[in-house]
Amino acid sequence: MTERDTTGTAGGARDGARDGARDRRAELLAAAVDHVAEHGIGELSLRALGAAIGTSHRMLVHHFGSRERLFVEIVRESERRQREVLARLRAEPGLAPADAARRLWARLTEPRLAGQERLFFEICGQALRGRPEAVPVLEGLVADWVEPLAAAEAAGGVAPAAARTRARLAVAAVRGLLLDLLATGDRAAVDAAMEEFIGLYYGPGAAG
Repeated sequence: MTERDTTGTAGGARDGARDGARDRRAELLAAAVDHVAEHGIGELSLRALGAAIGTSHRMLVHHFGSRERLFVEIVRESERRQREVLARLRAEPGLAPADAARRLWARLTEPRLAGQERLFFEICGQALRGRPEAVPVLEGLVADWVEPLAAAEAAGGVAPAAARTRARLAVAAVRGLLLDLLATGDRAAVDAAMEEFIGLYYGPGAAG
């Protein structure tokens, strides 16, 4: 009886420690995402990032393994946040899908998020070149967006295969125009191209 109680207490302590470590990791990741979104990445070191978010580079290494792995997690968390924004917009009563797309585009192209978007393309480029620590960013890079977008299209009456094709096209268009904006800085032209795409994608009556 005594031995079993002791083991249970030790197991509970271990579980609590793991939960605490996960919570701390999530807190650090959220702070890192916010910092990169506001300040960009440049040649940012783990030491400088740690100082900026109130921790040490050793703790960042402990929780994430390396600078590159942390950047991958920043990209994935940023993408997750963007999908949450889209889900909230889609659920907003009375908001047309085309207007939800416009609002998401406005959010994605806020100047304060330029550093975050640059990091996305930088890490994807590293992954496509086969850098082992960057490769995990490719997991779900398309599917995590296509699945909810296709589900929304199918709920609107689009056949499943066509819904997936349309969703994939939407993801490609948004990412391509984000890259265009970063490369050219021509906000007016890129916004006009997105508005044209929204009109083509959602059909008559969608034009802003």
